[in-house]
Amino acid sequence: MNTRYCLALDLKEDPALIAEYERLHQRLWPEIDTHLRSAGIQDMQLYRLGTRLVMIMDVIPGFNFEAFDAAAAANPKVQEWEALMWRYQAPTPWTPEGSKWIPMQKIFGLADQPAPD
Repeated sequence: MNTRYCLALDLKEDPALIAEYERLHQRLWPEIDTHLRSAGIQDMQLYRLGTRLVMIMDVIPGFNFEAFDAAAAANPKVQEWEALMWRYQAPTPWTPEGSKWIPMQKIFGLADQPAPD
C-alpha cells in the first residue's frame, strides 16, 4: 500500500516570481522527473493559495526521506533545481532553520471514519 505525505512551504510575496515559479512547473526538468520517480514517488501534486504551497506526495512502500535527500544532495542537476526554486520559495513561520518543505499533520480523513449506521 502506498503512503501519502502532505508538506507545506511558502512562496515569496511577489506576483511575478509566483507566475515564474508556476511556469517552471509546467514542464519539469527531465532530470528532476527521473530523480523523483527513481526515489519511489508515484505522484506529486502542488497546490497554491496565495503564497502558501501544499505538496501531496504518494510514495511506494519503503520510501525513505533520508535516502531521497541524500540522492538529491549527490545530484548536481537536482541541486541546481533546488537553488533555482529557493529564489521563489520562503520558509513558513513554523519551518525550522535550514529546512524547506515541512510535513503537515493529518487531522482528518473521511476514509478513517466509521460509516454512519
